[in-house]
Amino acid sequence: MFDFVRKHTKLFQFILLLLIFPSFVFFGIQGYSSFAEAGNASVATVAGQAITKAEWDAAHRDQSDRVRRQNPNIDAKLFDSAEAKKQSLEGLMHERVLQAAAKDQHVSISDERLQTMFASDPQFAFLRNPDGTLNKAMLAAQGMSSELFVQRLRQDLTLNQVTRGINSSALAGTNNVNTAFDALLQQREVQVQRFDAKNYLDSNKPTDAQIETYYKDPKHAVQFQAPEQAQIEYLVLNLDAIKKNIKVAEADLRKYYDENLARYTVAEERRASHILIKADKSASTDERTKAKSKADELLVQARKAPGDFAELARKNSQDPGSAEKGGDLDFFGKGQMAEPFEKAAYALKQGEISAVVESDYGYHIILLTGARGGEKKPYESVQTEIEDEVRKQLAQKEYSAAAEQFGNLVYEQADSLKPTADKLHLTVQTATISRQPAPGTQGALANAKLLDALFAAESLRTKHNTEAIDLGSFQMASGRIVQYTAAHQRPLADVKPLVSSVLAAELSANAARKEGEARLAALRAGGDATGLGEASVLSRAQTRDLPGQIIDGVLKADASKLPTWVGVDLGKSGYAVAKISKLLPRDPAVVDATRAAQQYQQAWATAEAQAYYAALKVRFKAQVKTDALPVDAAASGVLP
Repeated sequence: MFDFVRKHTKLFQFILLLLIFPSFVFFGIQGYSSFAEAGNASVATVAGQAITKAEWDAAHRDQSDRVRRQNPNIDAKLFDSAEAKKQSLEGLMHERVLQAAAKDQHVSISDERLQTMFASDPQFAFLRNPDGTLNKAMLAAQGMSSELFVQRLRQDLTLNQVTRGINSSALAGTNNVNTAFDALLQQREVQVQRFDAKNYLDSNKPTDAQIETYYKDPKHAVQFQAPEQAQIEYLVLNLDAIKKNIKVAEADLRKYYDENLARYTVAEERRASHILIKADKSASTDERTKAKSKADELLVQARKAPGDFAELARKNSQDPGSAEKGGDLDFFGKGQMAEPFEKAAYALKQGEISAVVESDYGYHIILLTGARGGEKKPYESVQTEIEDEVRKQLAQKEYSAAAEQFGNLVYEQADSLKPTADKLHLTVQTATISRQPAPGTQGALANAKLLDALFAAESLRTKHNTEAIDLGSFQMASGRIVQYTAAHQRPLADVKPLVSSVLAAELSANAARKEGEARLAALRAGGDATGLGEASVLSRAQTRDLPGQIIDGVLKADASKLPTWVGVDLGKSGYAVAKISKLLPRDPAVVDATRAAQQYQQAWATAEAQAYYAALKVRFKAQVKTDALPVDAAASGVLP
């Protein structure tokens, strides 16, 4: 039989092809279609328009990327939580609801308003060139083109316009403001008597029998446990590991240097002073002609007395940013100024004055005061930098193949990491870990996904390699359990001092509480008030260094009939009794009345805006399909 198969291999290959191909066509296309349908599946609707799963995923990626840029050390696992995904969907729905409202209300933003907003809003100052134009280089560093920036700015202004009326219409009456802030900052005159647990320690030393009983109580066992631990081996594949095995010939390095010479040339910069006579491009011909004539007159004066250029600029330049500096614009590189201005400045020699230069902002007279850059760095001075860059680029190209090989090897040779390490020239590392990374841990062992994989039931049982875990930023890791120690209660002999200390603190707190409660009952029955502290005025702004529990207890107490007595349980710290004698108005020095009204109005406006948005959601039928949400997100009930 097997001889027949070997002799007729091609025939059997053809038969297998006939059997496999139809199945591939059916299941492959069906699988692809299912994948496409999953991406296009509706997870929510707003105004009859669907929000697809793909759009939700994209919004979540954008949100995650923004948070990562702001906080690079944030735990990546947080982005995979149902709560984070739920927030991304809510943000996307919020945007779509306001877009629907803007369309319904015919809201639009003109180009003139966009320009005014960009030119005047302080938040865009870092994106403005000295001449008021958009700094495209700075924008590119933010990952945006000028077209995308304008599009987003227009959309933000449009959406803000929908709720602007609500935000600006909230009213804060004086009575409402006073009532709200009195509740928060009202002052009360009190006397306090403390029963501190530490004062009862000497009389509440536990016996050996009490210690043993406390230790054996299941409610306390967790306090005396040794945490679970695992001794592991692990491998990390990253660009550095690949780079160290890459050799680059010097000829290739010199070729890279020659092809990228601009990168190793110090950027040319110019320093200039200018006099600007404003004439907007939309100005009339007559206005621009007058501005040009004025600039021509100033050019004659500037060339007649170049040494007086700064004074001439102070008196005549209509650029408020530079006029007071004698027209000085400091150093600037290419792409930072309007094109006609830049072209003229780079054509001048130091000390030369240009002819009148026309731009969209008016007419400029330019004096070049400095020039720097343009020098080429010698190959020898950047050889190490070039070699590192070339090896990094080659490592990035090789990473995908290496990562695939890494994943296959740790899976196929599941009982050891050594074959993978030998094949890819990696180093097997060892560590002792817990489920949560130790404070200050960095690298692979700080990654929650890797730790979860290592402590998964299958990994603990088989001690096989985990799957290859993508750590991001060209990094991948796998590990295996070498020895696992479950959480267990330590012997009493080892923890007896700890048990004694914990039990003594608990007994002392109970004794303090008991005496405090007895004291409170006696005072309420008309007992002697001797022992209370001196009267002092308390508020949330003036706590007199008292614990928060006492402040809360005193200010929450019913003070309709005075004097009144309050008992406050301080937990492990003991107990306190307070006598409230007087109610006092809030301290005007703590919160300025005008500022209080503004804060209250802002809070009220926020609440009204949220209510308005909730109404818009109903109006435009914003609905989430709960079956599209993760189970715990759907159960939370935050989204409609």
